[in-house]
Amino acid sequence: MKERRINSMKIHNFCIIAHIDHGKSTLADRMLELTGTVEKRQMREQMLDTMDLEREKGITIKLQPVRMKWKGHILNLIDTPGHVDFQYEVSRSLVAVEGAILLVDATQGVQAQTMANLHLARKQGLTIIPVINKIDLPAADVAGVRREMMDLLGVDSNQILPISAKTGEGVTQVLEAIGERIPSPTVAIKKPFRALIFDSVYDDYKGVVAYVRVVDGEIKAGDNIFFRGTKVSDRAVEVGVFAPEFKPALNLQSGEIGYVATGLKDVQQARVGDTLVRRGFEEQVEALPGFAIPQPKVFAGVYPESGDGFAKLREAVAKLQLNDASLAVQPEQSQVLGQGFRCGFLGMLHLEIVQERLRREYGLDLVMTTPSVLYRVAVNDGQVRDVHTPAEWPDPSRVVRVLEQYVKAEVVTPTKYLGAVFELLRQHEGDFKQQEQLGKERVLLRYELPLRELVVNLYDRLKSATSGYGSLGYEESDWREADVVKMNIVINHETADALSMIVPRGRAVKIGRQVVAKLKKILSHQMFAVSLQAALGGKIIARETLPARRKDVTGYLYGGDVTRKRKLLEKQKKGKKRLAQAGAVEIPPEAYIAVLKQ
Repeated sequence: MKERRINSMKIHNFCIIAHIDHGKSTLADRMLELTGTVEKRQMREQMLDTMDLEREKGITIKLQPVRMKWKGHILNLIDTPGHVDFQYEVSRSLVAVEGAILLVDATQGVQAQTMANLHLARKQGLTIIPVINKIDLPAADVAGVRREMMDLLGVDSNQILPISAKTGEGVTQVLEAIGERIPSPTVAIKKPFRALIFDSVYDDYKGVVAYVRVVDGEIKAGDNIFFRGTKVSDRAVEVGVFAPEFKPALNLQSGEIGYVATGLKDVQQARVGDTLVRRGFEEQVEALPGFAIPQPKVFAGVYPESGDGFAKLREAVAKLQLNDASLAVQPEQSQVLGQGFRCGFLGMLHLEIVQERLRREYGLDLVMTTPSVLYRVAVNDGQVRDVHTPAEWPDPSRVVRVLEQYVKAEVVTPTKYLGAVFELLRQHEGDFKQQEQLGKERVLLRYELPLRELVVNLYDRLKSATSGYGSLGYEESDWREADVVKMNIVINHETADALSMIVPRGRAVKIGRQVVAKLKKILSHQMFAVSLQAALGGKIIARETLPARRKDVTGYLYGGDVTRKRKLLEKQKKGKKRLAQAGAVEIPPEAYIAVLKQ
């Protein structure tokens, strides 16, 4: 059979980058439709969002590649997420392509994440095609947004393409621009095979499937392969392209994006960012730069609800790590919760997504401890400890000094919400640095604030304060001294280790009251009254009582001496007292996430 040969001048590798909800997945849908990659009868919304969670939340979580053909050109698209928690997915996509479509919503204009993603793309030296989306909406301000993009990118007005991804208006011009403006990859067919793994998934039949950008040479099914980073060798079971499902091909050549099914069963052996080469050539071929793995910002303990679920959790976490390289995992042992893992996440949305994926895809019932950011705690023996979770917090009498990470945040908001945003950032210990006007209606605010204030609920509160129009981007800054303490939650006189949290000393009472009030609403009533307390060391700072579930023990009486009723009620009272001393209160998994969002 004759091997296919690709004209490298006709290949264009690109991705779509934008702020969350600016229409990336809808634009990808229209491109798939116009290029005939997916038949019209098979089309559905968010075609490249394959996870149920992505469809339900209306966001892209995982990058997704697809190969399209347009007027003799081969267009390799990588659809990327927009939320700040998944920026690592964007950075991996940018390494595999030569160009990017920068998409901006005509009703919202340039947002914080637009600028963050643009910065990443420019760092990679990519060709940028600026596109204004949602021009069909009544609130669209195409002229205003065009001026913003001209200032941001330093381009002429005619280089910015106005489109409606929903109706398809202008999308043909975008496809034409990709073929004209995005350069074809540098090709080296005669060099030894070398490819960068930019993502990977586990398939029950194919084993570990590596998503690759072939830099040099070519590969075909049956070739012996070698992973430079993990020093593992195997055989390529299958090679192919994304259509958007796996489509086997005879070979993959320099400049192409595709997949290599490795047959590996151990998910740790094919890591994202590794260099794939042909076995026997590993000493002759230099490894590719790969990626800088992002540092986790939020840490939480993940435990199976029952002790016998640990093996299943370990396997699920390993598979999830292959697909999500930004998830950091370390085994952990708790006296109360048993064996589990301490996990590092990029933010609260990332944590929620991981929790939900473990529950849905692997059928696990989980207990998650209250998330915390990383602290550096100096103790009185001269050591400095990295404290990821409240369980690791040293005895208060030994703590000399605590350091926490600060971030530089950029907030973009309409001018009319400026007062509400100033107040919100003040509540979250934000230190105002600079204000910059973006057109007539919007401003860019620069702040410095503690990372702990940003990762839990600031993003959600900002959206509420600005009716959904505010946006937030940030980068890590330096370490500074922190005045924080460990707060324990005591339920029915038993400390609930999973709900312990590290809080600012000045707001401990307020947060303690909020937590016990939230628990009072969430926990189910018992046959006895349950005390809910927040404590700093031995001092109770907040308390609520969950009333007992009332059972009518006198209902069957039909009259007679009142002392009979009193005896029965007294007996019930004593029974409830005994239960309260020995009774256990079960905390449902949803209580943990609800408490976080207090």
